[in-house]
This record gives sequence, C-alpha cells and structure tokens, in this order.
Amino acid sequence: MQRRLAAILAADVVGYTRLMGADEAGTLRRLTGLREEVLQPIIENHNGRIVKLMGDGVLVEFASAVEAVCCAVAWQESVVENQSGSTAAEPLQFRIGINLGDIIVEKDDIYGEGVNIAARLEGLASPGGICLSEDVYRQARGKVGAKFVDLGARDLKNVAAAVRVFRISTGEGRGQNTSSDKPGYLEGGGGLPLPDKPSIAILPFDNLSSDPDQEFFADGIAEDIITLLSKFHSLFVIARNSSFAFKQKSVDVRQIGRTLGVRYVLEGSVRKAGNRVRITAQLIDASEDRHLWAHRYDRDLEDIFAVQDEVTLAVVAAIEPQLNISERKRALRKPPENLDAWENYQRGLWHTFQYGAEDRDVTLPFFERAIELDPNFASAHAGLGYALYVYILVGGTPDREADLARALAASQTAIRLDEQDPFGWVSITRGHILRGEHEAAINASDRAISLNPNLALAHFGRAHALWHAGRPGEAIQSHDDAIRFSPNDPILWAYLASKAIALVMLQDYEQAIEVSLQSQRLANSAIFAHLAELSALGQLGKTDQAADALGRARAKKADLSLSFIAQALPISDPDCRKTFHDGLRSAGVPE
Repeated sequence: MQRRLAAILAADVVGYTRLMGADEAGTLRRLTGLREEVLQPIIENHNGRIVKLMGDGVLVEFASAVEAVCCAVAWQESVVENQSGSTAAEPLQFRIGINLGDIIVEKDDIYGEGVNIAARLEGLASPGGICLSEDVYRQARGKVGAKFVDLGARDLKNVAAAVRVFRISTGEGRGQNTSSDKPGYLEGGGGLPLPDKPSIAILPFDNLSSDPDQEFFADGIAEDIITLLSKFHSLFVIARNSSFAFKQKSVDVRQIGRTLGVRYVLEGSVRKAGNRVRITAQLIDASEDRHLWAHRYDRDLEDIFAVQDEVTLAVVAAIEPQLNISERKRALRKPPENLDAWENYQRGLWHTFQYGAEDRDVTLPFFERAIELDPNFASAHAGLGYALYVYILVGGTPDREADLARALAASQTAIRLDEQDPFGWVSITRGHILRGEHEAAINASDRAISLNPNLALAHFGRAHALWHAGRPGEAIQSHDDAIRFSPNDPILWAYLASKAIALVMLQDYEQAIEVSLQSQRLANSAIFAHLAELSALGQLGKTDQAADALGRARAKKADLSLSFIAQALPISDPDCRKTFHDGLRSAGVPE
C-alpha cells in the first residue's frame, strides 16, 4: 500500500450530468482531445501522475498540496483560453475539486475517505471554480497567488464528519487577473499567476567542467539553496522537480518565469580546474529580464561538502535580503490606493526599518490595511507588532503601555494564525524584552530560529535579549550569526549597535567603540548606534572624545537622557546595567 495526496480533476458538459446524456454535439470527444493535448502536459509539469480515469473525470496524484492547487489553476486557465478561441456552440464547463489527505492505492483499486472528499468537493464547485478542503487550504495559503473564500463546514455524502470547504478562483485573488497586462501575471502571459509574495525558482547550476562528477556537486548546490530558502515563510519557492525540469535546456528567463509562475529566477554555474572550483550565481527579475545581483565564489576543493555548504549559505544570505529589498521597492513605486495586502505589508516594513519616531502614523496604517484586506495574513499581524515595538523603542509612541499591549496582542494573533511562521516569534520576542521578560524573549527567539535557522532577525532578537538578561558573552555569537546570515541587511547598523553594547558589558571598551563607529557610518542608523561609544569613552575617562561623541549623538536626539535609555533598554541584570549606565553618565549623558 502507498499513501499519496490526491486531486480529482473533472469536466462536465453543458446540459449533461456526469456520465449521462447523448453526445450529440461531439463534446465528449472534444473533452478527450483536450485532456490529451492540454491536461496531460500540465499535470506532468506539476509533478502529478494520472492514476485513474473515471468517465469524464481524472484522479491524479501529487507530491504536495501546493502543486495540486497550481495544477488545477493552470488547467482552469487553459480551459478558459481554449474556450475563448473556440467557435463551438456548446462550450465545456469544468469543475475541479482538490483534497489533501491520505488515500490508499492498492493494485488498480482506489479506496479511502480522501478520495470521497475530493469527489464530493468536485460536486460542490461551480463551473470553472476550485474547491478545497481545510487541509489543502492550510498548506496552500500564502503559497498560491489567490484569494480563498471560506464556505464553512459542509456535509458531504459518504464522508463521516463535516468538512470545512474553501473556494478559490483565479479571477478573485490578490493579483489574480485574467489578463497578462494586469498585476499578478508576468509580461507575455500564458503562464501561472504570481503568488502574493516573492516567488523564486532555483535552476540547476550548469556544470562547465570537463569532469562529469561535478554534475552532482552543481545539482547539490541548487538543491541546498532550495531547501534553505524554503524555510523562509516570506518566500514562495518552486519545488526542485519543477525547476530541474529546465536542466540542460536553453529557455528564455521570462518564459521560465511565466511557466513556473515566479517573479525571480536564480541561475548559476560550476567550473572546476585542478583543486579549485569557481561557482557563479545570479539573481534575475524574470518580469523585466533584469539582473538584481551576481557574485562569484572561488574555493579550494579540500572538502567538497564543506565548500557546498559554505557557498549555499553565502548565496542564501545574499539573495533573501535582496528579494525583500526588491519587493519593497516595487511596493514604493505604487500609489497607496492600489496596494494589495502583500504590498501594504512590504510598504509598512520599509517604513518600520527606517527607525524614525515621526513615521509611526504613516507606518501603522499600511499594516492595518494589509490586515483589513486579509485578516488571516499572519505576517501582517507580526509586522504590526514589530512596528509598534520600534516606535516604543525610539520614543515615537503617544502611550507606551497601550502600544505595548497592542504589540503583544498583534504578535500573539500572528502566532495563533500560523505558529510555524518565525516572524511572529521574532515580533513577540521584542514585546517580551520591553516588558523585562528576558527569558521568555530568549525562548521565543529560540523558537523562531528552530523554524528558520537562517533568519537574521531571529538571531538579532536573541542577542538583544541575552545581554538584557546579563549574558553578553553569549550575545556576541548571536550577533555574529545575524550578521553572517544577512551581511547586507537594511538594519545592519542595529545588529552592530547591539553588539557594541554587549562589548561594553564585557568591558571590551576599545572594540565596543570600533563596532559602534561602524554602526554609525551605515545609512539610517538611529541614536542607539551611539550609545556604546559614549559608554565606553566614559568608562575609559576620555572626556574630550566623549564630549565630541555626545554632540554627534545629540544631533540625532537632542533630548537624549538616561531615563530614555533605561525605558528603551530595560536591562534586568544589575551588573550589566551598572557598567553600561555608569559609562553613559561619565560621558555626560544627563539623567
């Protein structure tokens, strides 16, 4: 016995019920031809396998719920396209039902409740529509560019318990337009709709070496990048089997984007000479056929797996922030009234990471609008919580306690909606820090890291919580991890500023000054970039230099005071707090 994910794709002819009625217009013959010409290639493109023909229906196995949904949407669009060019008096109408659940495949017979659910959902779907069970919805939401409509619990024939049903239609989702010249499709049309978050395909790296054994090394790098990027809930990453279908094929990148329904494509090559290997990678915006990033890695091949791991991590660390930057720039180019939920969320994050106290009233409405458009968008709730934390931190809140309560509530909602999304745990980490609940903050950041070990914000939150709790030595490693995972991060200044404060607590004053100055030199650095330098100079008794540093700090915050710092950075460990505050006092920071 084998257990699989199943979908039933079925077609009805106008005027006939399933398997009934005379075929006077030859419509069933046309359906058979359409199945062979259109359906079979689409199923194969989404890694599906026809396991049974059932009259005018087809039972298909898929490796994942997302691929099943994407296949159904692609078939639906192909049918629409076929009908639009048809002169037949009697068009075909399609009903597509998808179920995720174990079914049993034994010899030539198919049994199990999973098939029953799929078959009954097919019957519920309106012509041209797609109905999903709740299990499919949970796995596909956020990964398929479409709007889900909750139809509530439905009693299905021959199924013991009521099934919660969701409907999806390609004409109803965010970015789900039926014309290629509208948002949601790449230029040129004819492909899958774009998901409502950054979508990327990692193509197999080309082996440019004469050594055929390097083929496995090249494939391994691409596979590992897919695995690591798939841990980011903010990204839609095409599965390996779909992207590797383009192996050793010369296909225009725009066509790849249309075929796979992705905006971004990563491609690369491997060339070996002696004991040296050169690996190149480039990130391309398939919608514009424009290069966003490229890099070359030259390495010794003493340990081929170590090299593979090192390059994979470096590529992921470079392109994940680049994708986010690209998405935020796209959102900034659009007028606010035209933004969908994802774009409002991205615009809100862009403002949040400016760390400007005056931006609060501009930033929060973007997250609120995203939540209004999609109440189940977990990351938007997390973004609202994180933004409120930032404005409390920089002194941009009219009511600290009210904003803190709201931040925690938003973060808790994010976790309730999707406890596997690490951003919710990152957000609640910040709320715990502001409340002085530092062990809870460390635990929340550890949960975020367990969900995505490569998420720089999670390592940064852990580092921040550790020195608040009096563990600055451990914090240094977490800071370094954050910087390693996102060396070009828009808030790299904050990672460095926090690390510099931990160095002050370790009484490594010279190093603290050096790291603090690095932070200050980065764009958009806030007042916190100056604090470690001030405290370290105060501890070293360098009065003149401290006066100069205080003047530079006051240029960013004229009313800088110890009371502001104590409220923004509620350090619970008395020894760490004393070292840090005593240095600030000696540098001339008033109470």
